[in-house]
Amino acid sequence: MSDTAAFDTNVITLTRFVLEEGRKAKGTGELTTLLNSLCTAIKAISSAVRKAGIANLYGIAGSTNVTGDQVKKLDVLSNDLVINMLKSSFTTCVLVSEENKDAIIVEAEKRGKYVVCFDPLDGSSNIDCLASIGSIFAIYRKTSDSEPSEKDALQPGRRIVAAGYTLYGSATMLVLATGNGVDCFMLDPAIGEFILVDRNVRIKKKGNIYSLNEGYAKYFDPAVTEYLQKKKFPEDGSSPYGGRYVGSMVADVHRTLVYGGIFLYPANAKSPKGKLRLLYECNPMAYIMEQAGGMATTGSENVLDIQPESIHQRVPVVLGSPDDVQEYISIFKKHASK
Repeated sequence: MSDTAAFDTNVITLTRFVLEEGRKAKGTGELTTLLNSLCTAIKAISSAVRKAGIANLYGIAGSTNVTGDQVKKLDVLSNDLVINMLKSSFTTCVLVSEENKDAIIVEAEKRGKYVVCFDPLDGSSNIDCLASIGSIFAIYRKTSDSEPSEKDALQPGRRIVAAGYTLYGSATMLVLATGNGVDCFMLDPAIGEFILVDRNVRIKKKGNIYSLNEGYAKYFDPAVTEYLQKKKFPEDGSSPYGGRYVGSMVADVHRTLVYGGIFLYPANAKSPKGKLRLLYECNPMAYIMEQAGGMATTGSENVLDIQPESIHQRVPVVLGSPDDVQEYISIFKKHASK
């Protein structure tokens, strides 16, 4: 059999997929343009991540970002790529990045109707040890007629139009939710295109993996301690859950989506409001989880129902398989009522 016979000549690329979805929704094409521009930035980041050592992108850029993480050169590059691609797509008006203290207001002549909140390179403390890192984004429509401002980004996750993340793992995978389920695209470096590999991904109803940083056990709330005890020493005779934790939110959430189970970054005595950011980490991931049939909670409320008060607001987050999250919620409520 020749090589050409094994070559699929009718692949569904991300561009084609987004165009088809846009047609079905009878949209203006602006979201398609936005996603394509974002896709270009992601391909460039993927390329930079893959050759970070060679391209001399290693090492600290010599500053810390607004949330106190040391900024790697790759972060700076990724942030600039996303900002420049989004601005030049003529589809956005307000951009919120993990790397920028203030919201970025797009120049009047380049404005469109969308607001994008993103973390250009999540898990960047993992760069030097080659563990997986990723990018996360959430897209909203501007709802007011006023001059664009930071306020336009303070929308609850329920109003997300599309959200996604890219995992730069053993391959580059883009996971996208645009309102009808979750679809996974793999970057084919041979043609430089994202190819649809999994359509309408559904998370298991219940998993057997829990994922959190147990190094903070000293600071855990009693509800978290009790929940973990149940996972490690089940009283119903079932097998204990496996523990997995990478420390890159994208890697941990993606594994949770694929294998089922639960990811936790709860509040603790050290971080009473949690550590992960609502706008560009928790909301997009919560949206994707719900679209895949999972759940995302702070313990007391659904993540997507939170009305944001500031662009870098932190919230506790627990997400994953619905049965696992439901069990956590019931333990959390029991302790809250004491």
